[in-house]
Amino acid sequence: MAQTQPTRRAPHQSSVPEIPGFKAEGDLLRTLRREVADLLERSNLSFPGAQPVSFCRRHINELKRDDYYLCEKSDGIRCLMYFTRDGDREIHYLIDRKNDYYYVPDLHFPVPGDKTYQKFHTDTIIDGELVLDTIAPGKRLLRYLVFDCLVIDRKPMRERTLDKRLAYFREFVYTPYKDLCRIYPGEVQYFPFQLEFKKMEFSYAIELMFRDILPKLPHGNDGLIFTCRTSPYTFGTDTKILKWKPAEENSVDFRLKLEFPTISRADLEPESDEDDAESDTESVVVDYNSKPTFNLSVYHGDSTYEKFGVMYVTDEEWENLKSLGQPLDEEIVECRMDEQHRWKFMRFRKDKKDANHISTVNSVIESIEDAVEQDELVRNAWEIRDAWKKRNAPPQQTAAK
Repeated sequence: MAQTQPTRRAPHQSSVPEIPGFKAEGDLLRTLRREVADLLERSNLSFPGAQPVSFCRRHINELKRDDYYLCEKSDGIRCLMYFTRDGDREIHYLIDRKNDYYYVPDLHFPVPGDKTYQKFHTDTIIDGELVLDTIAPGKRLLRYLVFDCLVIDRKPMRERTLDKRLAYFREFVYTPYKDLCRIYPGEVQYFPFQLEFKKMEFSYAIELMFRDILPKLPHGNDGLIFTCRTSPYTFGTDTKILKWKPAEENSVDFRLKLEFPTISRADLEPESDEDDAESDTESVVVDYNSKPTFNLSVYHGDSTYEKFGVMYVTDEEWENLKSLGQPLDEEIVECRMDEQHRWKFMRFRKDKKDANHISTVNSVIESIEDAVEQDELVRNAWEIRDAWKKRNAPPQQTAAK
């Protein structure tokens, strides 16, 4: 498989990294999407990653009913990683939520038991995210945090429980990789990023998460993720993955459409005989100097968008947006709802090509209106723990007769 790529992207110095590597285009991109779909036994060529639903009050009972793992929601870039080969060379691609593929050189993942460290994994897909960790003042390190795996060496993992999926990945991929890093420490500096496990806790370790883990993170964080231990890996929206954020930070990704006001040409310049000859449509022009209406649309599937609302932007905020010096129209924009139920700008989502689906939007709004605050989560932790312990208690031994 040819690896001719047009442009290499490198991490920049911000809290959120960019994807390193060379972006696949054209026939190569189409081939890669087909390979991944075939490996996952899908006919759909879209991004196969599981997507969480927003946490609301009814999910507290869900945490009491089923076993969930808990981890922090990193402020990073969600990517799948695809392990493949080009002849006798191992090749790795990161797949972002736009379903773009980035060839990342200088990675090596040996197989277990190979003391030469020459053999490698292929036909493997794992799930994780890139984060930019601050490891010392002024020093940052790009890491890929793994939180799931879909297939390893063509062996399907999706139907196994999450704990078994992660255990299999640890034994067959992660442990040999860490052994390689330990034996050849001088090579680690040449890796485009370092791979680590994303730390998981039991779902009832909520107070520990808020008190000890989140404050010490070396990268940005914007919430919690609860993932059901016993559920299979699901393509697309997965109701068994719960995304908790503080109510004021719950957000929706919209497509932004600027609608500028019109102004009569007569208001711009004195009338003339030539103006009188113009048609009605020609006598009205778009006033690009005025602040537009910021229309927000959501995705309804099949490339269909429908207007959902309007983003509230002050004059000062409009000046700030213009000063960014980047396209605004038709961009994906992340918004939060303020106390007056107005949608407010948070940031542009360059990592996404589509806005949230209407079902996701409704889920987020439900989460905002039925918000669960941090102290309420902590108060329920003991009941979540008791329910977990009861479900997983060893069976009582029959008394000897």
